[in-house]
Amino acid sequence: MAARLKDVAALAGVSVRTVSNVVSNAAPVAPATRARVMAAVEELGYRPNLAARNLRQGRTGLIGVVVPEIHSPYFGALAGLLIDAARERGWTVLLERTGGRPDLERRLLDGSEGHQVDGMIVSPWSTSPAELASLAGGLPLVVLGELAPDGSIDHVALDNVAAARDAARHLVAGGRRRVAAIGLQSGLGHGTAELRAEGFRQGLREAGLSPVAEVEVADLHRGEGARALRELLRRSGRPDAVFCFSDELALGALRVAAEEGVRVPEDLAVMGFDDIEDGRFATPSLTTIAPDREQIAERAVQCLTERVLGRFEALPGRRIVVPHRVVTRESTGAAAYPDAGDHR
Repeated sequence: MAARLKDVAALAGVSVRTVSNVVSNAAPVAPATRARVMAAVEELGYRPNLAARNLRQGRTGLIGVVVPEIHSPYFGALAGLLIDAARERGWTVLLERTGGRPDLERRLLDGSEGHQVDGMIVSPWSTSPAELASLAGGLPLVVLGELAPDGSIDHVALDNVAAARDAARHLVAGGRRRVAAIGLQSGLGHGTAELRAEGFRQGLREAGLSPVAEVEVADLHRGEGARALRELLRRSGRPDAVFCFSDELALGALRVAAEEGVRVPEDLAVMGFDDIEDGRFATPSLTTIAPDREQIAERAVQCLTERVLGRFEALPGRRIVVPHRVVTRESTGAAAYPDAGDHR
């Protein structure tokens, strides 16, 4: 006979309600009590009937995760972490990719695609802050990235200005004085590139410096990083460092540096942003800004769970800023710089 909720409660020495709160993440439970309940769940082989529970509570058990790209290493890794965090809380994830298309972002938000979900975690590239809440129509929503709406929508993001400022400080601390940036995107509305550009300029201004160049890109992938560095190398007064607004851009730049006989880091320091796995295995390995992706996923799913369960219905939207750190590797001269640690 299958174990029941009351069997778990009896073995753990707690109430049935406490067991229910643990297995459904419906309310906070003391860590020691949670551990005791989970040990009893494991010993008895208890498996909650999620479909029946959701039916009783008028929910589907599904949440939507909407990201602009899946093939991007950053968004691919983040999507995986979001799925893991959701599964731990009993949710099943419906994953959608928009390509940054405003029409698809809007259709997914307003329900035109026909998906029945209890809430959504969205990383929008095109939809304006004013549209987000109205399109969702009361559906619990958590926004990732820079489009932070007012009102009741929770927002989980990195401090891109502070992170890019730390990148500039890192390069200046290594003696670099002719520093360029690769990654501006004036045609996109999500604001990430603009914030990273502002932080980069702030970091240089602190040292009495200005960027020697800021190169626009069509996207944040390797091909554009390669094209941008070729452009910089053709100019007079080559930079002695480049800060790329993504690791993929930096990997493209590293390839061109090798092809052109530019030594990294002796002639040119290269720094990225995102801390994707490829950067650790590049030659030379890539110095980067590492956002805390695990916290982004955990906090986003927790915020959405709380909204779906109605615990914070009356509260205004929460803005949660996750930490980042500078990860020093060979592309800026690992021996020259200590790891800058966490920046919160």
